[in-house]
Amino acid sequence: VQLVESGGGLVQPGGSLRLSCAASGFPFSSYYMCWVRQAPGKGLEWVSTIYMDGSTTYADSVKGRFIISRDNAKNTVYLQMNSLKSEDTALYYCAIDRQGLTRGQGTQVTVSS
Repeated sequence: VQLVESGGGLVQPGGSLRLSCAASGFPFSSYYMCWVRQAPGKGLEWVSTIYMDGSTTYADSVKGRFIISRDNAKNTVYLQMNSLKSEDTALYYCAIDRQGLTRGQGTQVTVSS
């Protein structure tokens, strides 16, 4: 399993970012995919899941602001993050489980003015 995240960066509060995760080494279309994050000094937090049928679930903290999607032809999962807040600052990982036990190396998102 290989998961490679990209798209992080520094953004002002209220701004947007789109994260991508390129997957390989497993049958992507047969797996649900997750985004998890780790804020400074805190543990891993589940953010969102997209299932094989395209249905989605979100943590309450991001519901209405973040959108997860997938492109099975490209073996890629995305996280569109809108209306970003300072508390969204974290290292974001894509993972094949909600606990983040199998995840990529992460991409840093910093929300600051």
